[in-house]
Amino acid sequence: MAVPKKKTSKSKRNQRHAVWKAKAASAAQQALSIGKSVLSGRAQGFVYPMNETPEDEE
Repeated sequence: MAVPKKKTSKSKRNQRHAVWKAKAASAAQQALSIGKSVLSGRAQGFVYPMNETPEDEE
């Protein structure tokens, strides 16, 4: 017969939530940094389209 597991304490729950939020903040900071480097032209190691012109569709 299945039995319920022990209840997780509030501190453990809050700690897990804080780690999750910190990961999101660091990912946002990294994305902003990459975006700034791409816009400034100092990015190395990225492949992205530059000065793309639309082809004639006649």
